[in-house]
Amino acid sequence: MILTAADLTEDRVVDCDVAVIGSGAGGAVLAAGLVERGLRVVILEEGGHHTSADFQRLDEAFSLPALYQERGTRATADLAITILQGRSVGGGTTVNWTTCFRTPDPILEHWRSHHGLELRSGDLAPHFAAVEERLGIAEWTEQPPNPNNATLARGARALGMPWHRTRRNVRGCANSGYCGFGCPFDAKQAMGITYVADAVAGGATVFANTRAVQLELDGGRVTRVHARVMDPVRDRVGPVRVEVRPKVVAACGGAINSPALLLRSGLDRGPVGRRTFLHPVVSCVGVYPNPIRGWSGAPQTVYSHAPLEAFDGEIGYFLESAPIHPMLAAVSAPVMGPELMSFMQNLEHSSTLIALHVDGLNRGDEGGTVSLRRDGRIRVDYPISPALVRSFRRSHETLARVHLAAGAREVYTLHPRPVRITTQAELGRLDDRPYGALHHSIFTAHQMGGCGMGPDPATSVVDRDLCHHDVRNLFVVDGSVLPTALGVNPSETIYALAHRARDAVSAAT
Repeated sequence: MILTAADLTEDRVVDCDVAVIGSGAGGAVLAAGLVERGLRVVILEEGGHHTSADFQRLDEAFSLPALYQERGTRATADLAITILQGRSVGGGTTVNWTTCFRTPDPILEHWRSHHGLELRSGDLAPHFAAVEERLGIAEWTEQPPNPNNATLARGARALGMPWHRTRRNVRGCANSGYCGFGCPFDAKQAMGITYVADAVAGGATVFANTRAVQLELDGGRVTRVHARVMDPVRDRVGPVRVEVRPKVVAACGGAINSPALLLRSGLDRGPVGRRTFLHPVVSCVGVYPNPIRGWSGAPQTVYSHAPLEAFDGEIGYFLESAPIHPMLAAVSAPVMGPELMSFMQNLEHSSTLIALHVDGLNRGDEGGTVSLRRDGRIRVDYPISPALVRSFRRSHETLARVHLAAGAREVYTLHPRPVRITTQAELGRLDDRPYGALHHSIFTAHQMGGCGMGPDPATSVVDRDLCHHDVRNLFVVDGSVLPTALGVNPSETIYALAHRARDAVSAAT
């Protein structure tokens, strides 16, 4: 059963074994496994319930406010970083670009040596295998890369830079290119049509349009979850209340909402909300003689990790492509007037390549912070360190080199006054602009950390089994538990951690 705001017109009190707060990569996988074990599960989801029938309109103006946090306007407090984070039944998996990686072994080793977290690839292997089978995760070889991805492959090859095809969670992909706005064909194996559907078929109840506001604790345990039904038109909490009385709670709202929920509930001891990592993203646009139509075709099918280890002691980055739909492109560009007109006029011939910077691995890199404003709203702060500024400058040059090697007739940056380059000899012009906060566009589609896992309550929030160090019937099962950024897209890591957590959460009931 999936209930929406239209169904929730009066207060309710619900008893269950497990309350799962959030229906994305963590919450859905966890909930489906708990239902299999015969447990009564209630899922609270702040976003709405939307299906492929809604997505078939291929309408960015509908999808951005309907499927993204804060109607697509979430950002850091200084407005320097745009935060693209999903919000609907299915969470971020409804709008992600389907790219799937297992957790890299070097990252697991870093967690062991720097954070004392004993979690090895063998521990996760059966869980990776299980979710890969359920979600159809496999290398995308059914069709050649679309022109937007082909620029990365062609440019990397010309520069002698290794590149690879991505693995994607799709079945029967129609290559439409609208993954970021909800799959119109149900080909993307998002949580809404897989694990959420499995949970509901097994008896779980989903309360959509329902925001978990606070956890009530008594005797060191969560006894109630207090939630409010959202007005989906005004995107504000309404008067209707839902009170859930569970044996166990799993916070699965993601790396921003879960820390905020704990803070609102008075669980502020330790590093809650700290060490928040974003894989900060910068982009360069290449304008090509041939049409690119970056809004069409599977959006992310090629990647290169070649630059990741190139700068010893500095912040590394990896390369992917990003789809470039008209509305998303227009609101992302930091230019106005004639520059914006030129940008949009060239859109059909433009390719967008991105560099994702791997934060949290270097000494002293503590990332950002999730906190609460005086009125209770979420605040995200993310200082741009000198090391990250240096990495932004290097990644801009790498992106420009790849574009030019791929045959772009012009490359430009996303500064308010873009740097425009037409030959490799002009790359030095990149030094004509500053880098860092508010100097150029910065994005994040990968939010991690804030409730990190580890053995020490002084430096982590949850243990190896994702159980809260102090509240033993509270688990956190989402990207917030990652001690650092991953250096790869995080969805499959979260799927596997949630699959692994099923036993621990079930045992706690």
